[in-house]
Amino acid sequence: MAQVLQNKSMATKFQILVEIAAAPTNIQQKDIAKKLNVTPQAISRYMEELVKECLVVSDGRSKHKVTREGIDWVLKVFRDLQSYSTFVKKAVTNMTVCTAVADYDLSRGQKVGLKMKGGVLLASDATGSEAKGMAVSDAIKGEDVGISDIEGIVPLEMGEVTILKVPGIQEGGSRRVDLTRLKKESSGKEMIGVIGIEALIALRKIGINPPYLYGTKEAVVEAACSGLPSLVVCVNDEIPGLLQRLGEEHLSYQLLDLQG
Repeated sequence: MAQVLQNKSMATKFQILVEIAAAPTNIQQKDIAKKLNVTPQAISRYMEELVKECLVVSDGRSKHKVTREGIDWVLKVFRDLQSYSTFVKKAVTNMTVCTAVADYDLSRGQKVGLKMKGGVLLASDATGSEAKGMAVSDAIKGEDVGISDIEGIVPLEMGEVTILKVPGIQEGGSRRVDLTRLKKESSGKEMIGVIGIEALIALRKIGINPPYLYGTKEAVVEAACSGLPSLVVCVNDEIPGLLQRLGEEHLSYQLLDLQG
């Protein structure tokens, strides 16, 4: 669960910072208190703490500004909430109709089991399934079908991300990549993405044109959250940003250095 949802003080500070940032002009503490349904005294105490934590600078009761540190903190909390929101949408699927692929011919109203296979949600035999639902229409095997009245949570193991680090052009670029090891690590991998020209050229040298050239970070996150493993060949300078994105989603990864 997102930490902000477990800590009332943190949640209130987050809301205060958002209100200050969203205000077109200076906003008074009493107005923030009214919006958050808390007392002005409570807002005053929180504001003092935010100033001490260097998240807000204040010149009075109506002149407040979120600092650079405050913006970074709000964005971090926001990303945590987004990650938890994704989990909630997957966990509370019984509140809506979801789409699955029929694993065999189905009839409307038939009880089905739900499972993930190859990154795709399948409607299969209900026997022994942890998650079950009901087909909302007839469907032949391999066809998309709506599933309602879902009970339980579809079991899913997060896919691991393997990162192959290659040197930047200042360190020799693709010329310094251990191509033999790159070929070995890439063998049999279906989902391969690149970040950086040096990484792209290294893959082309072993005869691979990777399907993911753009939006690779988000692609591997989506794959991992669907239970699929992925391989990212990444130039050294871009490694910190990639690791940060994976860390935000609490995804596991393996990092290997291919500099020869």
